[in-house]
Amino acid sequence: MNPLSPEQWDEETRALLGDRSLNIFATLAHHPKLMKRWLVFGNHVLVKNSLTDRDRELLILRTGWNCQAPYEWGQHVAIAREVGFSDEEITRISKGAGEAGWSDKEAALLRAADQLHGQQMVNDQTYAALAQHYNEQQLLDIVFTVGQYHLVSMALNTFRVQRDDGVTDITVPEAR
Repeated sequence: MNPLSPEQWDEETRALLGDRSLNIFATLAHHPKLMKRWLVFGNHVLVKNSLTDRDRELLILRTGWNCQAPYEWGQHVAIAREVGFSDEEITRISKGAGEAGWSDKEAALLRAADQLHGQQMVNDQTYAALAQHYNEQQLLDIVFTVGQYHLVSMALNTFRVQRDDGVTDITVPEAR
């Protein structure tokens, strides 16, 4: 599915997006009512959740990697760099929780992302590790962050959404 150009957007889409022309939004412009409702939830997860930016991006990048979503990975590599991740850490995210260098808290987040991807739940051991560092709202935001970016990755991969101009990264998941 090709992204719609801004000239093809209806008034509702123009009102929602303004001058945002990322390919994800231009693709969702095919269904303005869906996009309107999804943007509310997506905005919570990306901007208003109770996690730190670092924790959120760790979850998003691991989910993008697990889903083999090149668009998602590339966009969030750029965001991760903005919030202080080094290229070495970003590369290490692709290798998972077992890599040396992660704190106990970070390793628990990576395991949670992997378990939510593979088993659609966090096991008791990982949940207990997370509960040592996070309150109830944050635990909910962990699960919903992974779920949101799993959904987004599925859509991006299914519709073959291409990366936006200028989005590069150090490690690219293989496109399926």
